[in-house]
Amino acid sequence: MTARNTADLTDETDRRRLADDLAADGGAEWAADFRPGSLGCHELLDRTALIADLVEGRLVEHPACVANPAWFALARRAAAALYELYQQVGTAHSDDTT
Repeated sequence: MTARNTADLTDETDRRRLADDLAADGGAEWAADFRPGSLGCHELLDRTALIADLVEGRLVEHPACVANPAWFALARRAAAALYELYQQVGTAHSDDTT
């Protein structure tokens, strides 16, 4: 098994554990309040935009980060991942609300 496959399994294991916790707290239909087009999905979209802006403005542009090429590259990847998440959530959310 490759490192990427191991990471994928770990991500899915973690996601399922969190989903089980949410089901235990909110019932089997917990996800209905968070599907695309819902207020819960809109909340995720808003939080993603907020955090992406914070990462870009407070981490990527921080002088200590700019001074260290490895940190800068890592912070830029974090910002890019958040922007990609924003695009994917936004597309699904807007497709479901029109």
